[in-house]
Amino acid sequence: MAHSSLGPGLDGILVVAKPTGPTSHDVVALVRRLAATKRVGHGGTLDPFAAGVLPVFLGHATRVVEYHLGDEKAYRATVCFGASSTTDDLEGELTPADGAAPSRSTVEGALPALTGPISQRPPAYSAIKVAGRRAYAMARAGETVALPSRDVTIHRLELLEWDDSDPERPVAVVDVTCSAGTYVRALARDLGERVGSAAYLGALTRTASGGFGLADSVSLDDIRTAAAPGPDGLRNLLRPIDVGLERFPVVTLTADEVVAIARGQFVRPANGPETRADHYRLRDPDGRLVAIAAPGSGGRLTPEKVFVAPTAADPTPVA
Repeated sequence: MAHSSLGPGLDGILVVAKPTGPTSHDVVALVRRLAATKRVGHGGTLDPFAAGVLPVFLGHATRVVEYHLGDEKAYRATVCFGASSTTDDLEGELTPADGAAPSRSTVEGALPALTGPISQRPPAYSAIKVAGRRAYAMARAGETVALPSRDVTIHRLELLEWDDSDPERPVAVVDVTCSAGTYVRALARDLGERVGSAAYLGALTRTASGGFGLADSVSLDDIRTAAAPGPDGLRNLLRPIDVGLERFPVVTLTADEVVAIARGQFVRPANGPETRADHYRLRDPDGRLVAIAAPGSGGRLTPEKVFVAPTAADPTPVA
């Protein structure tokens, strides 16, 4: 072939089923240690009390994390009515709500108003920076935190279960599909306010992050077991670098075009893209991922992320 890989190592996406307890950073640190590589990142933080899908990117896959930042997310959330929380979740200080608790039909009736494009005020206890300081640090110091609202989209909000065995503090389980940047605990808080009560998030499981779902995820115990003989044991758990980027059409290059891409040059593929897109996945004649490229004028494809290296034996590419 006219190119080589960028070297040995573990390159791919490990879809972790994060348990409640550890932080997302804790999970990354564990994978970094087990994989014996420093190049590890994650796609979308989960709070410590939250569980579920946490895509972890290893090696050269860390270079595609930016393409996943806008991925849609899906959650199963437990909303506890009858009290508000300083953090909008079960870890904060709770204050009982005034007034009667809502009924199931009242809560169901409030869901459409929180569906679609909405303006959401992030929780005071969040990692958003205000004048260079984290909002949660200011809140812990007793300072008043006023965060501007942000536009998010709730694609789906459905009530699955209703438990009013404690009539003063009913509990709802809802499925949420939303845009990146949505705070589900803020959604729980706003749902409580909308039904004339108060509510906080009691439990949260992320069921999907972009194209990664719970069915694809691997427990920490299974990851530890796979890595017990050595880092290479993780290889069979890794998904390819471009999984989840199916919205980027594939363009198959000729051998000479691969040479040009390996050198960071643009190409005008002989087998050009059939559809317009903001990015393309470039593959070599054997189907291996060569680069992620952006379109330019005159049919050009310019590489943004290159996953192959030029070799000394490369012929001079044809202009």
